[in-house]
Amino acid sequence: MNRYEITSMIIDDEFDGEEYVTTEFLLENDTYSITFKKADLEVLNAWVFNDGSSLPANLSEEMIESIRNSVKNRIGRK
Repeated sequence: MNRYEITSMIIDDEFDGEEYVTTEFLLENDTYSITFKKADLEVLNAWVFNDGSSLPANLSEEMIESIRNSVKNRIGRK
Protein backbone atom coordinates (compact mmCIF):
# COMPACT_ATOMS: atom_id res chain seq x y z
CA MET A 1 0.00 0.00 0.00
CA ASN A 2 1.17 3.51 -0.74
CA ARG A 3 2.38 5.53 2.23
CA TYR A 4 0.55 8.68 3.21
CA GLU A 5 1.27 11.44 5.69
CA ILE A 6 -1.51 13.04 7.72
CA THR A 7 -0.84 16.78 7.71
CA SER A 8 -3.84 18.04 9.70
CA MET A 9 -7.00 16.91 11.43
CA ILE A 10 -10.00 18.98 12.51
CA ILE A 11 -12.70 17.74 14.88
CA ASP A 12 -15.94 19.67 14.36
CA ASP A 13 -18.02 19.08 17.47
CA GLU A 14 -21.28 20.77 16.59
CA PHE A 15 -21.77 21.06 12.85
CA ASP A 16 -25.40 20.42 11.92
CA GLY A 17 -26.00 18.56 15.21
CA GLU A 18 -23.34 15.92 14.49
CA GLU A 19 -19.62 15.58 15.09
CA TYR A 20 -17.18 15.14 12.21
CA VAL A 21 -13.46 14.54 11.79
CA THR A 22 -11.75 15.93 8.69
CA THR A 23 -8.29 14.59 7.91
CA GLU A 24 -5.96 16.10 5.35
CA PHE A 25 -3.10 13.99 4.06
CA LEU A 26 -0.45 13.75 1.38
CA LEU A 27 -0.30 10.76 -0.94
CA GLU A 28 1.97 10.56 -3.99
CA ASN A 29 2.51 14.36 -4.03
CA ASP A 30 -1.25 15.07 -3.97
CA THR A 31 -3.25 16.55 -1.10
CA TYR A 32 -6.41 14.72 -0.06
CA SER A 33 -9.14 15.34 2.48
CA ILE A 34 -11.55 12.82 4.01
CA THR A 35 -14.40 13.73 6.35
CA PHE A 36 -15.69 11.02 8.68
CA LYS A 37 -18.68 11.01 11.02
CA LYS A 38 -17.04 10.96 14.45
CA ALA A 39 -19.55 8.53 15.97
CA ASP A 40 -18.76 5.58 13.67
CA LEU A 41 -16.05 6.94 11.34
CA GLU A 42 -18.25 6.44 8.29
CA VAL A 43 -16.91 8.34 5.28
CA LEU A 44 -18.94 11.45 4.51
CA ASN A 45 -16.79 12.68 1.62
CA ALA A 46 -13.31 12.46 0.14
CA TRP A 47 -11.56 15.01 -2.08
CA VAL A 48 -8.27 15.41 -3.93
CA PHE A 49 -6.96 18.95 -4.43
CA ASN A 50 -5.30 19.70 -7.75
CA ASP A 51 -4.33 23.06 -9.27
CA GLY A 52 -6.72 25.05 -7.07
CA SER A 53 -9.65 22.70 -7.67
CA SER A 54 -11.16 19.91 -5.61
CA LEU A 55 -12.35 16.69 -7.20
CA PRO A 56 -13.94 13.58 -5.69
CA ALA A 57 -11.12 11.28 -4.58
CA ASN A 58 -10.90 7.74 -5.87
CA LEU A 59 -9.32 5.93 -2.90
CA SER A 60 -9.27 2.20 -2.36
CA GLU A 61 -11.15 0.69 0.57
CA GLU A 62 -7.79 -0.48 1.91
CA MET A 63 -6.46 3.11 1.92
CA ILE A 64 -9.62 4.47 3.55
CA GLU A 65 -9.46 1.79 6.24
CA SER A 66 -5.80 2.60 6.93
CA ILE A 67 -6.60 6.30 7.32
CA ARG A 68 -9.65 5.45 9.46
CA ASN A 69 -7.38 3.45 11.80
CA SER A 70 -4.93 6.36 12.03
CA VAL A 71 -7.81 8.68 12.92
CA LYS A 72 -9.04 6.23 15.59
CA ASN A 73 -5.59 6.22 17.18
CA ARG A 74 -5.31 10.01 17.11
CA ILE A 75 -8.71 10.60 18.72
CA GLY A 76 -8.20 7.85 21.29
CA ARG A 77 -10.71 5.28 20.04
CA LYS A 78 -10.19 1.54 19.90
